[in-house]
Amino acid sequence: MLAKVFPITLKPGNQERAGALVEAFAPRGPGQEDGTLSFRVYRDPAKTDYLLFVEHFADQAAYDAHTGSAAYRELIAGRFADLIAELVEIDHELLVDL
Repeated sequence: MLAKVFPITLKPGNQERAGALVEAFAPRGPGQEDGTLSFRVYRDPAKTDYLLFVEHFADQAAYDAHTGSAAYRELIAGRFADLIAELVEIDHELLVDL
């Protein structure tokens, strides 16, 4: 399993817009992908203009299919990317799963 974590700082004033794009993307992208095991986006109520993506994929090929999808290109690499001030991509390996 491949786990990806993305702490994202948005350009000021864009949290609502970014949230709407992520909500539109989830059923069209990850919701339709066999290899996407989970797709979660968190908001920190104490930190405006910040989102945390936590995603799990069956393997690298599943992640590549996810980022190569039409929905991803349109909504995430396209419109969402314009709202980002800073993005960090962190790969994780599963240690414990209950």
